[in-house]
Amino acid sequence: MPPAKKRARTYDPAKIRTAVLTQFGHVRRAVSGLTGEQLALPTRLGSWTVRDLAAHVVLVVGVTSRALERDEPAKAELRLLEWPAAIAARAGDIDDATRELAGAHPDLGALYADTEERLTRHLADAPGDRLLAVRTGTMSLADFLVTRTVELVAHSDDLNAAVPGLGIPYDRQTLATCTRLLADALAAKAPGGSTEVRIPPYAVVQCVEGPRHTRGTPPNVVETDPLTWIRLATGRVAWQDAVAEAKVSASGERANLGGLLPVMA
Repeated sequence: MPPAKKRARTYDPAKIRTAVLTQFGHVRRAVSGLTGEQLALPTRLGSWTVRDLAAHVVLVVGVTSRALERDEPAKAELRLLEWPAAIAARAGDIDDATRELAGAHPDLGALYADTEERLTRHLADAPGDRLLAVRTGTMSLADFLVTRTVELVAHSDDLNAAVPGLGIPYDRQTLATCTRLLADALAAKAPGGSTEVRIPPYAVVQCVEGPRHTRGTPPNVVETDPLTWIRLATGRVAWQDAVAEAKVSASGERANLGGLLPVMA
């Protein structure tokens, strides 16, 4: 008998809306206190400065409002678990748009405040099944907001890494949703049941072709913390480096995920 098809994970739309607004608020408050010297610091994202990165956060969140202001498309084109791979194809467009936005808005505080107000207003009455025409492909609002948790957590981490002592907090729901989406994307990329990936306290998935286990401790286990997982899944950290630094524990002959990461690529 073939294995049962896994049921897609579902998310509470009201909780996701609150999570996105909460995490964006955390970033807004942190960015508003940055000095000119801090905004000029380099980041781990190529040649982007902290100012560029801060503008990019506005770009990836503000696209929700812009899409809601346009006519609704006829049908969905992109499923949630297809988004991590689809976003990589837009790297060049994203870089150009980010630099343009950063240059056009020297007052980041005002830009953030306007973006937050518009997003809060739009999300107050937009239904979750409302379709959005975005560059990666038409998605429902509910699914698109789940993808915003990845953008917000990854870039909060980027900002914290770039500015010593910045300390942007991570909203628990935002962090949990981001972790789960990227874990599910790995399982979709490498379907199977031979390896169990544990990211406590938020996610456990099985992946990689091979013998399935039915009880007890699986023969191939990978375990790490949420932020390390997100850095691996988004290409911020290489698999071999995370293992060498004991940020990841991996046991079993099928526990090497280096060839499957990042999932956003």
